[in-house]
Amino acid sequence: MGLLSILRRLKQAPEQEVRLLLLGLDNAGKTTLLKQLAAEDTSYITPTQGFNIKSVQSSGFKLNVWDIGGQRKIRPYWKNYFENTDVLIYVIDSSDRRRFEETSLELAELLEEEKLAAVPLLIFANKQDLMTATPASELAEGLNLHTIRDRMWQVQACSAVSAEGVQDGMTWVCRNIAVRKK
Repeated sequence: MGLLSILRRLKQAPEQEVRLLLLGLDNAGKTTLLKQLAAEDTSYITPTQGFNIKSVQSSGFKLNVWDIGGQRKIRPYWKNYFENTDVLIYVIDSSDRRRFEETSLELAELLEEEKLAAVPLLIFANKQDLMTATPASELAEGLNLHTIRDRMWQVQACSAVSAEGVQDGMTWVCRNIAVRKK
């Protein structure tokens, strides 16, 4: 079952738009994930300078996925994209342990943002196909996610390159969009 069929099932009103914000540090795999969701070729990806957006329309349901660059110099501009976000998707390179503290700090700042208050959070623990990847459960513990009480959240192990785990994460997103949009 693909993303579009899930969205068709969850469609509640004609022309309903859903805004997903895709954030994370540079090289976490955000653009690869976006291309995977759009069923595009993922063999050639360049660092995002600014943002990418992909819209998928099906049976009156429009999914807008905003992929914002994660380089340090771009992160201060993330706040310009917070408004009207239905779900925050935060992507972490599970194989890059030396950046866990940095990604943890960035995520903590995002969770304090007023415009993102109560917005459901999906964390993709990406690059699980690599031998050095930290398991999603260990990542959740290290990020102290168990302390989050003001929103729905989920950690999903995935590989944006192989698409493994991506559909499971998007199923969770769609379920929580439905809850939030009611």
